Amino acid sequence: MSKQIRRTKIVATLGPASESPEMLEKMIAAGVNVVRLNFSHGTPEDHQMRADNVRAAAKKLGVVVGILADMQGPKIRCGKFKTGKTMLEVGQKFILDADMPLDDGDDERVGLTYKELVGDVEPGARLLLNDGLLVMDVDEVIGQAIHCTVVVGGVLSNNKGINRAGGGLSADALTDKDKEDIKTACAIGIDYVAISFPRDGKDMDYARSLVRAEGSNAGMVAKVERAEAVLDDNLKSIMEASDAVMVARGDLGVEIGDAAVPPVQKKMLRMAPKYNCPVIVATQMMESMCENPIPTRAEVNDCANAVLDGTDAVMLSGESAAGNYPVEAVQAMHRTCIETEKQRVMPSIHTREARFPPLSVDECIAHQAMEVARSMPIKAIAAFTHSGNTVLYMSRHLGDVPIYALTTEASTLGRVTLFRNVIPLCMPVQYSATEAPKATIDMKNKMLKDGLANKDDLIIMTFGTPMGESGGTNAMKIVSID
Repeated sequence: MSKQIRRTKIVATLGPASESPEMLEKMIAAGVNVVRLNFSHGTPEDHQMRADNVRAAAKKLGVVVGILADMQGPKIRCGKFKTGKTMLEVGQKFILDADMPLDDGDDERVGLTYKELVGDVEPGARLLLNDGLLVMDVDEVIGQAIHCTVVVGGVLSNNKGINRAGGGLSADALTDKDKEDIKTACAIGIDYVAISFPRDGKDMDYARSLVRAEGSNAGMVAKVERAEAVLDDNLKSIMEASDAVMVARGDLGVEIGDAAVPPVQKKMLRMAPKYNCPVIVATQMMESMCENPIPTRAEVNDCANAVLDGTDAVMLSGESAAGNYPVEAVQAMHRTCIETEKQRVMPSIHTREARFPPLSVDECIAHQAMEVARSMPIKAIAAFTHSGNTVLYMSRHLGDVPIYALTTEASTLGRVTLFRNVIPLCMPVQYSATEAPKATIDMKNKMLKDGLANKDDLIIMTFGTPMGESGGTNAMKIVSID
């Protein structure tokens, strides 16, 4: 009998704790489907080395692992302090000074990496520093100096981030650094590019144009972390312009408030399937495992609730990049997903719903395949696909039957690693128009050989006719493994 397949994908961020070939092999064996290269840290050589190590480990284990390159975006930071830090007391006056040298901060003022901040705030605006641990209200703006009063105090150290409560900062989603990093990511041959702080679909369209200019067909992931981005019209345009979205709960929580994040997460998980847009839920999912070998019960519940709401993927950040227990964090996430997926989840007003009616022939075939899988004892769906679109459409429907993406295209194998309940399978040859019978036989043999099906199991097979020509899936049949 084949083992239980985890439908929810696991994304793991690479860093000092996880970049070695030995550690990568352990993490992939534990269940990592996609690795995240964080371009906020490291050199192009570092990212190339990590990508090479991932591919070598995946090849050794005989699996496909996707690679996501995450752009830093317009991170607004304070400068550095002469003493490395300062202590801010409640009620204290403090100045953010765009004219001040970045290394000359003291107990009264500090410089800014983003000079335009002075034009983005006004008296009464609230600024959140160091992920919201420090809070200041703007009293007045005089020239290039923002005069503030400390509302929540604490230690402010070098290069801490600055957000405005409620959003409204004018910084572009793509910085000059991001544009160079996109070139590096495309040269590495990644599967997805994640864009930080997009406001709307136009930001994603522009980012896609830069990726395509490099000759890459990588998928575009929008990190939803600006207050403006969660407005209905903006969120809709982002999903329409993206190949996936990330609920980036760190900066999002700073901008909209921590209590507003759970409803926004559920809203995104409900909306996204209607736009055929996979969702990654990210940030602090197993945060305590940076220091501890097991997660808290609250973290397990957080991960499980995302699974119950139908997320495509859950993500590890610092837990796998710099934590003490990267393999254990993957294992904890894996077993949480597996246990939660034993609960049958059907689409309802409380959870995600795929788009209906379908808008294309291949989307219609995908919909019908999932309906048949629900009504008959189907073991699996074997989808011959060139672009991966058909399995994407299938994965929008919450189903229990595993979907296998059979393709010769390396880029498609990498793309589908992010799709819920989709398993990439590399086929050795592209079949011609007259080879549908051979494709069927080869599919059956592969399913048997790889332990994905047993004799007499029923399999739904989807494909395009005539085979060998691009143009979308337009046929479905039910076959018995013999």
